[in-house]
Amino acid sequence: MSNETSSTGYKKLLRRYLPILTWLPEYKPSWLRYDLISGLTIWAVLVPQAMAYAGIAGVPPIMGLYTLPLPLFLYAVFGTSRTLVVGPDSAVALISASAVGAVAAVGAAEYLALTSAMAIAVGIFFIVFGILRMGWIANFISIPVMSGFLEGVVMVTIIGQVPKLFGIEGGGDDFFDKLWAIIQALPDANLTTLALGVGSLVLIFAIGRYVSKLPAALMTIIISIVLVYTLDLTANGVDVIGTLSMGMPPMSLPDVSLTEYMTIIPGALAIVLLGYIETLGAAKSAVSSGGGKIYPDQELVALGAANLGAGLSAGFVAAGSLSKTSVAMGAGGKTQISHIVSGILAILTLVFLMPLFTNLPEATLAAIVIVAMFGLDQTAKLKKELKLSRTEFVLGMICFFGVLTLGVLQGVGLGVVLSLLVLIKKASHPGTAVLGRVPGERTYYRDIQRRRDAKTIPGLLIFRFDARLIFFNCNFFASEVKRFIAKAQEPVKTVLIDVEAMNDIDITGADRLIKLNTELNSKNIVIFLSHVRDPLRDKMRRMGVEDAIGADHIYETTRDGVDAFVASHHGKRCLRTTRNNKSP
Repeated sequence: MSNETSSTGYKKLLRRYLPILTWLPEYKPSWLRYDLISGLTIWAVLVPQAMAYAGIAGVPPIMGLYTLPLPLFLYAVFGTSRTLVVGPDSAVALISASAVGAVAAVGAAEYLALTSAMAIAVGIFFIVFGILRMGWIANFISIPVMSGFLEGVVMVTIIGQVPKLFGIEGGGDDFFDKLWAIIQALPDANLTTLALGVGSLVLIFAIGRYVSKLPAALMTIIISIVLVYTLDLTANGVDVIGTLSMGMPPMSLPDVSLTEYMTIIPGALAIVLLGYIETLGAAKSAVSSGGGKIYPDQELVALGAANLGAGLSAGFVAAGSLSKTSVAMGAGGKTQISHIVSGILAILTLVFLMPLFTNLPEATLAAIVIVAMFGLDQTAKLKKELKLSRTEFVLGMICFFGVLTLGVLQGVGLGVVLSLLVLIKKASHPGTAVLGRVPGERTYYRDIQRRRDAKTIPGLLIFRFDARLIFFNCNFFASEVKRFIAKAQEPVKTVLIDVEAMNDIDITGADRLIKLNTELNSKNIVIFLSHVRDPLRDKMRRMGVEDAIGADHIYETTRDGVDAFVASHHGKRCLRTTRNNKSP
């Protein structure tokens, strides 16, 4: 029996870390046709985008293609989403370029090695976080801050591609420096390159709008290559990617020392945080559209495996993409078999088709990136956030300008810090309210600021605290109680604290409550508690709160506390009430 139990546990563990063992045995032959079509469609989207995003990462286009096969294969094995597409991504590629560019010169052998090393470092962090079940790390960046960051990424990426579009030299450190450098270099623009670049932009938009079934980026690449070759546009100064190496991706560890790995750790952590948020968002969107279920912690492991594969095959960082996943689903893809097909086609491209890309113009790749950036535009989200919460909108805009002025990596750090500060601020200053009784109801007590008809009882302050009472909010708790006592129109004799939302208390919180009770008792004010749940009361008993306040001053409901106050101060007389405009 123990052997059977051990075997069952082993199989369960395998299925947890190898989700392919769950869905592959259930694969239906009727799905294969859809997966083959979807795989071909994904390949047609991935190949041009991978080559274009390599420019964002600051590496040759061939490294973009190296980033395709293994990440696709490994996510299919370890991922829990049946339709999520993992591959090169603009945002994480830009963070990689920012972090590696601070250590090595763009284009140098050291830069290329560090770029692949970044993918390995990212992969290791992802796997460790996944095994430790740290999927909660995605909560460290709020939606407005993420929107501001992504909008900054859009602007920085586009401005970085404009020189290729105009055939001019770029320059500058931050967004505004680069913009000024472009303006100064405009008189030197290569008109042939500009025409080809703008034409590529128009063609991508036109195909996407009027012939949406065709892969717009791939068709634009084919047409631009034909134009460059037949019209000999290189003679007019049009830059092309040139000859690319053929064959399978080289499998080896990048030639990077441990000390050099240490220098890219901040960038790797930023990529882990943002890449996971983006991937999880795409995976959840796919699940909501096509059904199924995902496991966030296993997604970390899957992303880790994908990035290890990318780094070991001389590629760069990879992440899940909502846009490419939408393409896969739109093409009818049923499972990760479609992505395995795409990976196989990517290998065939590397082995047989590379000579066809020799005359691919840099301006066309820049156009592909720019169009992809339009798909990431966050303007609509930021406008909505402005209407919903100006404070959160301001946080998003601070992150946005941080990316533009300080840099992408610094902008990520600023976003994380801002999100944590907001979290701490909200946690240390939770909601509070003075409660009054709703007319005609003996058991309903509501916030008098929201229910103008709620009535308070002279001499009794009913106070509600909407959080746990712990070390970083207990002083705020005490100050709020004293503030409402001071605002009361009539002297307060009893403070009835509704602790229904206070599901926990720590030593510091308990000590502060005891001290508050002592302070109020010295002023002839008594503390009552109501809605004290059993686990909380057990803690209060152990920490001395119950002894300090008195077990007879702890009531099951707010109504019980009110009745006790009325009995001790008014006897059997009718309740004398005042409207809340004369109350705290």
